[in-house]
Amino acid sequence: MFVSDFDYDLPPHLIAQEPASERGASRLMVLDRHAGSTHAGVIADLPGWLRRGDLLVVNDTRVFPARLMGRRVPSGGMVECLLLRRIDDARWDALVHPGQKLKPGRGFRCEGPGGVIAGEILAQHTFGRRTIRLWAPNGGDVDAIIDAIGHMPLPPYIKRNDTSEDRDRYQTIFARARGSVAAPTAGLHFTAALLDTLDRQGVERVAITLHVGYGTFKPVRTAVVEEHRVDPERFVIHEAASAAINGALDEGRRVVAVGTTTARALESAAIEGAGRVAAGAGETSLFIYPSFRFQVIRGLLTNFHLPRSSLLFLICAFGGRENVLAAYRRAVEEDFRFYSYGDAMLVL
Repeated sequence: MFVSDFDYDLPPHLIAQEPASERGASRLMVLDRHAGSTHAGVIADLPGWLRRGDLLVVNDTRVFPARLMGRRVPSGGMVECLLLRRIDDARWDALVHPGQKLKPGRGFRCEGPGGVIAGEILAQHTFGRRTIRLWAPNGGDVDAIIDAIGHMPLPPYIKRNDTSEDRDRYQTIFARARGSVAAPTAGLHFTAALLDTLDRQGVERVAITLHVGYGTFKPVRTAVVEEHRVDPERFVIHEAASAAINGALDEGRRVVAVGTTTARALESAAIEGAGRVAAGAGETSLFIYPSFRFQVIRGLLTNFHLPRSSLLFLICAFGGRENVLAAYRRAVEEDFRFYSYGDAMLVL
């Protein structure tokens, strides 16, 4: 398959730069993947599209303020450091700018009212990545200081600085397990009131954890879909969630994944478990594209994704390429908002 077969035209003004006026105010496009039909509504309509006995699976990862701003030592030049993945207690995989001036052995310092973080470049890798070491020279817990002085890692297509509002709005209401550098954005649409409505309707809900890495924004640099590789991401499925998911599968009830992250974790676990979703922790590099055989999910709530992206490939694998691209064309025509802070799409 060619990557160019997953392209579409998107006017730049439809790329959402801010969240909706309030949480739960998003629009919703529903795609019936079997009939190929679409329906436009609002996220509050979601209970009308789900039924008693459906199992909604959410990702309870928590985004941490992974973007650190500081200065080089001793020159004082500006430094921007995006923490991508923790390697151990002190070392991190990171994107550092300006990379050409931050070679191995160089240091930097980030500080604010919440404390001071010192850093050292340990190793240099491709595409601006570095292995770095972080510590708190004045004492204190490094994670707590990062949380105090760091900035929310908004996606690269949001062309503004983060604000205090983003600490709340770029976080799901069920976020619990700290570890993501990007939000599982399908979950951003939920409010306590919507969850309560679903609970009263008899829609069950469980949470799993997949820590979203910066690879979610990784561009596809190949011409052929099958040649792309997805960066690994860590996930955890607890016993209670495993039992609920396998119970739904055994009883023929629909498992509806909230987000592509949830879908990848569930399908990865099913591959490892020969069709059963086993409890445990692991890493997934699963790349889902058309021809993939889904074993777990029968519904998917997601946002609208970038053209030619691995996330769009996944949606097309589940909903059918022609169906999905037709739904995207309708969304463009009707001025839906796209990407992380944009509107939602439900594929059933």
